Amino acid sequence: MLNALKAANPDVTLRRTEFVGPQVGNELVEDGLMALAFVVGGIMLYLAIRFEWKFAVSAIIANLHDVIIILGFFAFFQWEFSLAVLAAVLAVLGYSVNESVVIFDRIRENFRRYRKMNTVEIIDNAITSTISRTIITHGSTQIMVLSMLLFGGETLYYFALALTIGICFGIYSSVFVGAAVAMWLGISREDMVKPVKKDIDPNDENSGAVV
Repeated sequence: MLNALKAANPDVTLRRTEFVGPQVGNELVEDGLMALAFVVGGIMLYLAIRFEWKFAVSAIIANLHDVIIILGFFAFFQWEFSLAVLAAVLAVLGYSVNESVVIFDRIRENFRRYRKMNTVEIIDNAITSTISRTIITHGSTQIMVLSMLLFGGETLYYFALALTIGICFGIYSSVFVGAAVAMWLGISREDMVKPVKKDIDPNDENSGAVV
């Protein structure tokens, strides 16, 4: 290349040579896995504190389902994986957990409201009552991401592509994966509605435990 440039202009000189080795790839993998581990740990801790550990496990399984599908698409089609794509993967994790929180909150509310329903009916009612919100939220977000994919240029292409895949599959992961795993783990009314007990005074005949 230098000889070709000199043939066109004899004054061309080589001032510096740089080499990008596999170290960049190793740093991307290590930092990406570390960031993913921190996000997963934070989400599990948040859901375990706000809801119950069974919900935390089911939400992480549902969210990792989206991540694995995104990575599978990039691996199968040999698309370029960069820091922008990693940012999109982490964004999909946060976006998906928001939908899981909405469904789990409705499940907890239904356990307290409908005493005669069993677990399957409670989860079915929660999914049915939030499905319109799920479709509207994902649909409006997908329109914005598709516009970025089509008109954002080469720089944002793979970032928007990863978001598009994650949002498409995230539509059903919180509903059909997260809620199903929570039911498989044995979520029940007792997990959501803790019994409240009062101290029993042995000298008081009217005192007792209230559940």
